[in-house]
Amino acid sequence: MSEARLVAPPGYTRFTVRDTTVVAREEAAEGIRQALRDVRTLHCWASTVPGARAFQGRATAWGTTLPGTDQDLVVRHAHHGGMFAPLTRDLFVWPGRAPWELEVSERLRAARVRTPVLTAYALYPAGLGLCRCDVATARLPEGEDLPAAWRAADEATRTAMLEAVAELVRHLGTASAHHADLNIKNVYLTRTAGPWRAYVLDVDRVRFAGAGHERSVIDANLARLARSLRKSREQFGLDMPETAIAALEGAARATATSAPAHSA
Repeated sequence: MSEARLVAPPGYTRFTVRDTTVVAREEAAEGIRQALRDVRTLHCWASTVPGARAFQGRATAWGTTLPGTDQDLVVRHAHHGGMFAPLTRDLFVWPGRAPWELEVSERLRAARVRTPVLTAYALYPAGLGLCRCDVATARLPEGEDLPAAWRAADEATRTAMLEAVAELVRHLGTASAHHADLNIKNVYLTRTAGPWRAYVLDVDRVRFAGAGHERSVIDANLARLARSLRKSREQFGLDMPETAIAALEGAARATATSAPAHSA
């Protein structure tokens, strides 16, 4: 990925704090500067804020409020996945995946796909053309990932959840957005008022197929998600019968009759 990807998109600004390169939403820039004033990284800052909430994933992410604002953020330190993760760990070829993640996030939100707002990313030089990276996203309304929400739900609620996930898959298809890692941990469900809403996470693995490929993108995303559901059923006992997976696939492939969902 070239240095050109570090150009801040509309509504964002690029700046440096010591040797750290930051791209942040304009309204968050001063808060990010304050967060980095006395610590080396955003992730370090977030982990030490009194009352910060830990979120467990590939690594611990921290939820807290940006200084001088009422913006609730989740800050994560980027790590590689896959078989080479023990070797590559958190080192990326400069400037890593964060600029692409921001580009994807903004493109998805413009297409009215629900995904968290990427508030900022910070790049830390690591020598030899490498870097480490933190990403801060707007904290979503209270909710849970798909397997946790599913386990706690009754039959009627599960039907509503499947409809929300199907809607998300349809809207990803409308945006021609193929998510190569659309697994059940990357689907987040909320219900603060009204219907269930599904959000897609970890969008740095998204690639866009272009116009005319909506149906094939839906099929590819469904195949990846169904594989994750079956794996969770077989390995972790998730109560996800084939009838539920078939219902999800049928609803996602149905022609949408309502307007696309608003992103948060």
